[in-house]
This record gives sequence, structure tokens and C-alpha cells, in this order.
Amino acid sequence: MAVDLLLGLQWGDEGKGKIVDVLTSKYNIIARFQGGPNAGHTLVFNGKKHVLHTIPSGIFHENTANVVGNGVVIDPVIFKKELDKLEEQGVDYRASLLISRKAHIILPTHRLLDAASEASKGKAKIGSTLKGIGPTYMDKTGRNGIRVGDIELADWKDKYRALADKHEAMIAFYNVDIQYDLKELEIEFFNAIEVLKTLKFIDSEEYLHQAQKAGQSILAEGAQGSLLDIDFGTYPFVTSSNTTAAGACTGLGIAPNKIGEVFGIFKAYTTRVGSGPFPTELFDEVGETMGRVGNEFGATTGRPRRCGWLDLVALRYACQVNGVTQLIMMKGDVLSGFKTLKICTAYNYKGEIIEHLPYNIEAQNVTPIYTEFKGWNEDLTEMTEASKMPKALNEYIAFLEKELEIPITIVSVGPDRKQTIVR
Repeated sequence: MAVDLLLGLQWGDEGKGKIVDVLTSKYNIIARFQGGPNAGHTLVFNGKKHVLHTIPSGIFHENTANVVGNGVVIDPVIFKKELDKLEEQGVDYRASLLISRKAHIILPTHRLLDAASEASKGKAKIGSTLKGIGPTYMDKTGRNGIRVGDIELADWKDKYRALADKHEAMIAFYNVDIQYDLKELEIEFFNAIEVLKTLKFIDSEEYLHQAQKAGQSILAEGAQGSLLDIDFGTYPFVTSSNTTAAGACTGLGIAPNKIGEVFGIFKAYTTRVGSGPFPTELFDEVGETMGRVGNEFGATTGRPRRCGWLDLVALRYACQVNGVTQLIMMKGDVLSGFKTLKICTAYNYKGEIIEHLPYNIEAQNVTPIYTEFKGWNEDLTEMTEASKMPKALNEYIAFLEKELEIPITIVSVGPDRKQTIVR
């Protein structure tokens, strides 16, 4: 049984949580394969808003298993807060939530290291969410990390102490003003560890292998976006994991030849949180309107998102890297009311017209070249059928399908799971 993937194709915040929630009824298992609590997956249904950071977005569906894979890094404190909210909402997660023993754990000192590192950069900050993600992945690749399976061992606190002491020495090396009380942070941390221990730990690669043999359907859920990939994103303004399709193989232990559909999610325009190049960013009233109407604030950080026109050069690149088979366009409703819409179809890169994403897309090297489209005024938020979509929207979609050579099978016209048009 093939494993389908669901990925963000921009700089994150594309709306992956909503679409996983919409698609979950078709799958037996939803599995997160990378990232940590720097993700913010927002779901809206029955008049309520839910934000998940580490837990897979299928958790609100009964009879669906939710796997946190080995490629994920887990902050037990944030994880416990997520569990507490699920309990408040009456969600019985204990039978359906499964944690890979090979997933790495974010320590309190990882967060402190993150803050110290970012503070030391001054104006060259990369826009870290300060969740300790980067330092945890550094320990993972440096073979120093603590994994979920380690907390099942009797002497795991000795390993913790050694690593935390090493981190404090590194924090001192940065020589920045970071105030903290580690003992207080550790009380909360170790309490959360005990809660984590009440969940079911699994050897996730074996679990998923057996599920495939048994014919169960699996959807791998990505976090962040393809342009934040550690290898293929706008480095160094990226996250610390592989957010692209390849990350699902390493983050879950799935063989490449077992990948089926690759759902790529993108907004009808473009947004970015934090620092980094953004060729189509708008600094005028149009960009302000996009942000206000689209409620563009980070689900994890609350930071306002930078907004701009759709960048087809970057989107084409993300589709190629991921092998996208179906596209899902989000927030089509936000573009209602604009007289003219623009899509960046090429770059003027150092005087040369190119249609691929170059090594460097900083503003001094790249000027976007736009194709203009007629806008629409219709309110899309109540539409449920593709046949009722305005002509201008259909033309916008048809242009993208022609350029990308991939069908757009779903159009989202609002945050609620019901505000979803299947084409």
C-alpha cells in the first residue's frame, strides 16, 4: 500500500493542518515526519479553532492512528500543553497517539541555546522561533541527542545531566545576556516527561511497514514549507530539517518506491514569517490588505506574516523537488476584491531573464517579472461547488495548471473544513 504525502510548497503556513483534517477520513494513519513545535497547524470546525504544534492533524478523527515519526523533535512541555487542550475538548488521544522511540527530545537547555545563538547574531538573525529546534537537530547530527526511547532506560537522567551541563558551557561561550533559572525549567520538563511516558512508544518504521503490508492507508504530514528545507530552501533562513518529500522517507523509514500521491499545498498568494529573501513581497496597501483579510499571523509565534504576489518561479521549483502529483490552492477567498492580480512568472537575475530558482534570490540579485490577471469581486466563502466559481478565478487556476503541468484538485475558500471546493 503506497504512502501519500502532504507538503507545503512555500515558506510554511500554507494551511496543511486544515487539509490533513479534510483528507483524514480517507486514511487509517496520519504520520508527522519532521520538524517540531515550530509548526502551527490550524484546524477550524464546528465553530472552534484548534492549533496543533507536534501532534498530527488527524487527532480529531476517531479510528485514525496518529504517529509522531522519528524525524520529529519533541518538546515534552509543549507536547503536554497540547495534550491538556485535547483533554479539555474531550478528545481521547491515548489509544490513537503513537510516538516513535527514535524521535529526539528538546531539552530546556536547547531552547536557551537557541536564544543565546540568535541574540549573538545581532542584525544577522535568521528569525528562529526560539523553540530549541536547531540545537536539537545539531545534537542529533552530532550524535549527542536524547531520544524518546532513552527515557525508558533507568539511567537516562545521567545522560540528560551530561548534555545539559555541556549546553550551559556553550551558553556561557556566547557571552550574551540570557537570564534563566534552569532548576525551575527542569521541574516543568521532568513533569512533562512523566506525562509523555504514559503514551505508547513504538518502533515506528516497523509499525508503518506492517501497516503497509496489511493494506492500511497512510498520509505523511509535513511541517513548515519546501522553501524552508535545510538543503533546498533559502539557506540560511531555513528550518533544520528536510521539509521536502525526501524527508518523509528518512523521517518515517518509508522506502522511496512506496510513495504514492504527493499533495502540494500553496496559497493563492505568498507569505513568509521571519527573515530571509522574498522577491514578490509587497510593502504597499495591497500587501497590508492581504495580511489583514487573510489574518496572516503565525499560528506558533503570533508574528505578522510578510505578504506578496504568488511566486510561480519558486512554486515550480518546489513542485519539481517534491514530485508533486496534485496541487491544493489555499485562501483563494483572500484575493476577492482586488481589481488586478499578479503572478511572478520569471526573474530578472543579474540582467538575465530566468524561470528557475537560482542559488541566491536576495533583492539585489532578483527582480520579479509579473503577468497580470483580472481579479474578481465575488465572495467565495459560501461557495461549495467548482461550477459556481467566478470566471476570473477559473482563469487564474487554469494558468497555473498550464504552467505547472499539475492539476489543482482542491481550492480552499475559508478556514473551516466545510469551506473546501473539490474540483
